[in-house]
Amino acid sequence: MTKYTKIYTGLALATALSAQAHADIRINGFANLTAGVTTEDTNIFETTEDFDFASKSLFALQLSGDVTENVTATAQIIGSGSDDFSAKFEWAYLTYNMSETSTITAGLFRLPLFRYSASIDVSYSYHWITAPETVYVVPFNNISGLRYDYANYSGDFEYLWQVSYGNYKEDTGESVTTGTDLFLTSFEGTYKSFKGRVAIGRADNTSQRESVNNILAGVAAASPTLADELALNDDSGVFVGVGFEYDNFEWFVSAEYTTIDVKESFNPKNTAYYVTAGTRLGKFTPHITYQAKDAFNDGKIKFQDTVASLPAALQPALGGANAGLQAATFADYSMITLGLRYDIISNTALKAEVTKFDNKLESMLSPDAPVDTNIVQFSVNYVF
Repeated sequence: MTKYTKIYTGLALATALSAQAHADIRINGFANLTAGVTTEDTNIFETTEDFDFASKSLFALQLSGDVTENVTATAQIIGSGSDDFSAKFEWAYLTYNMSETSTITAGLFRLPLFRYSASIDVSYSYHWITAPETVYVVPFNNISGLRYDYANYSGDFEYLWQVSYGNYKEDTGESVTTGTDLFLTSFEGTYKSFKGRVAIGRADNTSQRESVNNILAGVAAASPTLADELALNDDSGVFVGVGFEYDNFEWFVSAEYTTIDVKESFNPKNTAYYVTAGTRLGKFTPHITYQAKDAFNDGKIKFQDTVASLPAALQPALGGANAGLQAATFADYSMITLGLRYDIISNTALKAEVTKFDNKLESMLSPDAPVDTNIVQFSVNYVF
């Protein structure tokens, strides 16, 4: 989403909400106050050996109002500690209720990739401090586009089918990742205590990072073919996700498994999953989670045939650049977390977690890459 598209979307929503000033404007909010520390000098998902109260904390407001009898405007504004609590639009969309079972959403909204996609920022909505990072930390979460939802039931079976189409842009300051012609379809079904979901999507992806661009420019001077194969430039990527949950309100177990694959680029196939279980003992919810990520592909380097077809004098340098660029993105690690949630009152929860991080590629990576460590985190989550 471009800067101007964001401005126009925000103005359209502001106009829609202000034009209905006589109607009810619903205001909700939530906050996560989180602190964490690692036992080693490393960085694990923005947690380091320096006790930090900001990087995973956030405050948010959500406003919604009825534009017409069938159209609702929604905006969500979030200030994140990792961005110095600068407020920005996370969501800004209009929803048209076509019928009791069908809706169409247009604007900037959360893409339904995962079980907790819609509430990933609302830590109060789940038992963890943050949803499992191996699965939920992805290049983007929101898109600018359209989504169709169909929700219905048959007896005790309830289901939701969603189809999304649009574009995305994620600017981290170090890199800019964009996607066009993004299409995702997901289906979620609930039968009594059981819930399952599947999601399949694709997009044409482009990523720009100065350090990578410099390497690719050097490769292109000797082999445009190899540089084109390595570059993530308008390349098709495929996402697949499946999930399962059993929850009888006394205890629960759930899991999600995802793959992200952009074959024609230096990025390896990314496979991630988690399994979690817990029990509810009054206001207490002890739980355990195992999660893992494999973006290693057994160390296999792509495009070796292209390197082998080059003149012998060029093969050592270009082969090293090819292998080095791919190896820099390799990842193979697991995390096991023991946690406890305590519901202080109906809208506020206190959480504590201890996590063991195990990096299976530690010896192969650069000195500043994550190392084996323990992570301790505390959080207060509330909604209003």
